Amino acid sequence: MQPTDISRRSFLAIAGALPFAARLGAAGSSVPVGIELYTVRDALAKDLTGTVRTVAKMGYQVVEFYAPYFQWTPQAAADVKKLLDDVGLVCHSTHNDHSFLTGDNLQKAIDLNHAIGSKYIIMASAGQVTGADGWKGVADQLTAAQAKLEPLGMGTGYHNHGAEWHEVDGKRPMDIIATGTPKSVTLQFDIGTAVEAGVDPETWINANPGRIRSVHCKDWKSGGVGYGAIFGEGDAPWAKIFKAAESVGGVEYYLIEQEAGPSDQQLARAEQCLANWRRLRA
Repeated sequence: MQPTDISRRSFLAIAGALPFAARLGAAGSSVPVGIELYTVRDALAKDLTGTVRTVAKMGYQVVEFYAPYFQWTPQAAADVKKLLDDVGLVCHSTHNDHSFLTGDNLQKAIDLNHAIGSKYIIMASAGQVTGADGWKGVADQLTAAQAKLEPLGMGTGYHNHGAEWHEVDGKRPMDIIATGTPKSVTLQFDIGTAVEAGVDPETWINANPGRIRSVHCKDWKSGGVGYGAIFGEGDAPWAKIFKAAESVGGVEYYLIEQEAGPSDQQLARAEQCLANWRRLRA
């Protein structure tokens, strides 16, 4: 079902079916836990309404929509906001292609994000970038977008993948982005890709106080498992990450992301990730 197919009857059914306990946060944490909806991408593409309802029932508090949201109409975005309100979810940020943060596309992204209650328009892909100067250009793009968003009570940010941790012309792209943007630009920290690249997550958080406003809780495990590891079952030092993110990083919400695995197990894996979250945070 597409966003425009959401009905009032569906909203009422969702609200009535959602138990109060499912709206509560994970034990031991005042920072809400959410899900990057790429985790359940196949289910979301087939049935947006049902999938959002399901992750709400699991107990997730926050959702992050990714690039396909950019094709929504204004009415579709309004319908999604109504759905989120009725199931007790919030959307603080979206995942965006670099092209969404330029020209008329940025205004469209602003309008859609505003409609669903999202504050942060995060760049999740920089496209093809060459050399340190190319990454400085990415930083400049983020700085320009932040200048437009900030008066609206919004902001932008950058989501790292693996490439940003490997030196280009003697500098890591993530360092170029961090030093080349104002501190109001969020550094959305994808843990799994950093761990794979040999980066110590605690060190990165401590080096960028107040800028790690959201964390993608994606795990990675050596020995050939890679991103197939369920959250909490990989090599990431989660206790240290949580402590640093909450004491130094300024984290406002966490987003669990399970990137790999069979498509027909996406919802089940999302539920297992949340169970592991509760175990780790208890």
